[in-house]
Amino acid sequence: MKETMAPTPANLRMLLSNATTRLRNAGIEAPQREARLLAAHAAGTDLAGLLRIDVLDDTAHAMFTRVLARRLNHEPMAYITGQAGFWSLDLAVSPATLIPRADSETLIEAVLHHLPDRTRPLRVLDIGTGTGCLVLAVLAEYPHATGIGTDINPQAARLAACNAMRNGLGSRCMTLCCNWADATGGPFDLVLSNPPYIAHAELSGLMPDVVEHEPIRALDGGADGLVAYRALAADLPTLLAPGGIAVLELGIGQDHSVPALMQRSGLEVMEVRPDLGGTGRALVIKK
Repeated sequence: MKETMAPTPANLRMLLSNATTRLRNAGIEAPQREARLLAAHAAGTDLAGLLRIDVLDDTAHAMFTRVLARRLNHEPMAYITGQAGFWSLDLAVSPATLIPRADSETLIEAVLHHLPDRTRPLRVLDIGTGTGCLVLAVLAEYPHATGIGTDINPQAARLAACNAMRNGLGSRCMTLCCNWADATGGPFDLVLSNPPYIAHAELSGLMPDVVEHEPIRALDGGADGLVAYRALAADLPTLLAPGGIAVLELGIGQDHSVPALMQRSGLEVMEVRPDLGGTGRALVIKK
């Protein structure tokens, strides 16, 4: 009878060293941390749990090999793990949506500053909701608020609905598949949007992680990056309730052009709030 060889456990330290080198050579930032995150995902644990592991069994080793190949192809870590954190939320992500970024949390900070009464029964609209990160973060902070998230991509709308349920907010949040705010009623106390704002000619200069994997439709702002803002400027005067505000995400260098566009539509600029890097990121406007 032919003897069957038992699988040989893979030494984690050697795997991490090799993966770090390959990730560094592929131009991945923070390659050592990335390697450890991939290993933790493959082993079904977190970074703290990884400290207690010396070897990966056959199944985890095979998984690690697969996810490392995906990261070497510059697929974002969030798409590999299928999740991302935003504000106080744990969100599912997919290639149908942009990955929530820390810069966008500046919008939530602006909302909390301009609408300090957390007990208000706000009616919230998030245009182009993606994962639902903005509207869900607001609902988590305002327990009596209700929200609607819209997205033209049905897969994104479904994902936002799943994230609402995942975070215990499903009873207060509705997601709609529609173009901008076409299928919504109004008016709203708060309108949020992180619209496409990258000028078309600049898309090719983005990091491979972004341009090769994230949805271009959610990034492409047209020839000057302002197409979506023009649509928002036209809609906001009727979408906003008396005393309501809109908080919009801005791209780098748009902290003058977009406010001027909104002012030409009769809207008042209240603030351009910078993110932690000093970029004007959250535009706050009202009627």
